[in-house]
Amino acid sequence: MVQGTVNWNTETNQEWLQNYVDDWVSFYRKHTADGEVASYIPILQEANRDHLGITIIGNDGMRVSSGDVEVPFTIQSISKVFSFIIACMERGVSYILDRVDVEPTGEAFNSIMHLEMQQLKKPFNPLINAGAITVTSMLPGKTSDEKLKPLFDLMEKIIGYRPALNVDIYESERDSSMRNRAIGYYLLETGFLESDMNITLETYFKQCSIEVTLDDLAKMGMILANDGEDPNTLEEIIPRQVARLAKALMLTCGMYDASGKFAAYVGIPAKSGVSGGIIALSPPRVRDEELPFINGCGIGVYGPALDDKGNSIAGIRLLRHIASQWDLSIF
Repeated sequence: MVQGTVNWNTETNQEWLQNYVDDWVSFYRKHTADGEVASYIPILQEANRDHLGITIIGNDGMRVSSGDVEVPFTIQSISKVFSFIIACMERGVSYILDRVDVEPTGEAFNSIMHLEMQQLKKPFNPLINAGAITVTSMLPGKTSDEKLKPLFDLMEKIIGYRPALNVDIYESERDSSMRNRAIGYYLLETGFLESDMNITLETYFKQCSIEVTLDDLAKMGMILANDGEDPNTLEEIIPRQVARLAKALMLTCGMYDASGKFAAYVGIPAKSGVSGGIIALSPPRVRDEELPFINGCGIGVYGPALDDKGNSIAGIRLLRHIASQWDLSIF
């Protein structure tokens, strides 16, 4: 494995950079043995535990990709970032934040305990299941297809094609997610939901079952890194205020109850999903020296072997290494 800090300069070519990333992915692939694929959604158990891949796309157009980059996977909880963005764009930031908070929980992503014990007036944040289901209920539309349309539209605008719904995974989630149904009933009882509970849950399961690639995640991360603007066309795809709020939530709440450690040791906004995907980003940085992707980048990582928090175990370690080597941290 390549050791030490990368000495980057403007004459360094992409092949040289690619060799480093290939080396790092090869090294951290061995760490997949320390994790397990998700089991509470039965079909996710079919994933190959040894897969690991990464794609990085810079605001300047540079692209580095290594490992199992062609393997499609479902977006799962990463969708929560974009359903929140859509809700804010459709209903207004103030409306959404009146109904969902922005505080970390310190609890598991599918916990219901804090809602009942603390008798909250609103869920802690949109990136845990209770908050995400509440946000999904606020998406406009009377059917799941109507609610999902603006989400698909946004993703198509960013990645250049309309992603597909993985029906098998949707049905597996729909038929096995008893905890999310329990959360749904609690939210219904306490008046948090703004649309029919069954329609809300159907929409939520479908949004988690949208199939993506690492290239897709990196492109979406790049737009967020650039405050919602496409650096190629200069078109504002996501309003700046909404993009910045989404990034703040990713940094403080995006990695489940390991978010604090991730912020401390990696230091970039990120959101994980139990399929093994991670979307991450580094905004433009001001440094005295030239560094890779100093003008900002989006990052997609896939590694279905998870740690005990539900995050990609090798993916996190790979991201930590790259963030350290290239000084990607926002701090």
